[in-house]
Amino acid sequence: MAIYAIRKGDESADRIQNRFKSQVQNSRLVKLLRERRRFKKKPTKRLQRLRALKREGFRKENKKKQFYSNM
Repeated sequence: MAIYAIRKGDESADRIQNRFKSQVQNSRLVKLLRERRRFKKKPTKRLQRLRALKREGFRKENKKKQFYSNM
């Protein structure tokens, strides 16, 4: 996935640089590289299970709040 900016007509160097910078930000490449900088250990099965239970609890609460506005 190459990101590049080619001059369009009579475009200034600052404008090209800004366009390139926005393309890099929109591709989320910098964020991905920062995440990959260090090794991230995968969550254990126990931790995954606990997070899933917590998520389900939040979903149940939000479902209740959807129908009962004074909770």
